[in-house]
Amino acid sequence: VAKHPEIKALMKPDYNLIWVVVLMVLAQLTAFYLVKDLDWKWVVFWAYVFGSCISHSMTLAIHEISHNSAFGNSKAMWNRWFGIFANLPLGLPYSISFKRYHMDHHRYLGGDGIDVDIPTNFEGWFFCTRFRKFIWIVLQPFFYAIRPLCINPKPITRLEIINLSAQLAFDVVIYYLWGVKSIFYMLAGSVLGLGLHPISGHFIAEHYMFLKGHETYSYYGPLNLLTFNVGYHNEHHDFPNIPGKSLPLVKKIAAEYYDNLPQYNSWIKVLYDFVMDDTISPYSRMKRQLKGEVKQD
Repeated sequence: VAKHPEIKALMKPDYNLIWVVVLMVLAQLTAFYLVKDLDWKWVVFWAYVFGSCISHSMTLAIHEISHNSAFGNSKAMWNRWFGIFANLPLGLPYSISFKRYHMDHHRYLGGDGIDVDIPTNFEGWFFCTRFRKFIWIVLQPFFYAIRPLCINPKPITRLEIINLSAQLAFDVVIYYLWGVKSIFYMLAGSVLGLGLHPISGHFIAEHYMFLKGHETYSYYGPLNLLTFNVGYHNEHHDFPNIPGKSLPLVKKIAAEYYDNLPQYNSWIKVLYDFVMDDTISPYSRMKRQLKGEVKQD
């Protein structure tokens, strides 16, 4: 920032995010209606081909919203309510809890017992062969859901109860209007999109140490178009208050800091390398013993 003060001008909300999220919710509502009378094989097909992409993209929209990118820091609660709205087509309550844990991930990256992005000792011990690592990738959404309860459980907040209640009410309405196939499409899309899916390569690409000494990596491939530029991950951790839309400008402005860092161009290759490289496993993460006062959301 001292060398490139113009970066400060990028620290502002991305109001276009609001309209993108609204359109994504409408797209999924349309899909819920269209799949209600299809054969089951086509429900599964569209859940993976279309629903999974929208669902995973929506989780990354929620990631943006957790950083107050939709309405800005001065309207933090507007972002929380909007996150609950964006959560609806995912089928499972996610937004409020994610925000609480994700802030810890930024403040205490790799912090033992705090950063729930770090796999548990069981995951590292058990998922150590190629086949087991493949299964671990398939089951990633379940581990991301269960891991916080094992590593760093937190008291339930009022907003989390509202998130849960709104989600259950939405799911009941969808079931009442369009039936079980729409519900299956919604839930299957979320699970498949966060598991064995090209976009899910970002989970591993971001912080797994394929090269010793480098714990955060960026990806500059085309899937950033579907993921709000979450691939610009070094840039994001340096400037978490800059919306994803502007992260390519950060890289362009401060190119001397980013161009020579290790980077990826394919999330599919990341998944392949993770499974096939016997030196890489869920243990391949930097873990730190935190000292001093720890403040959590």
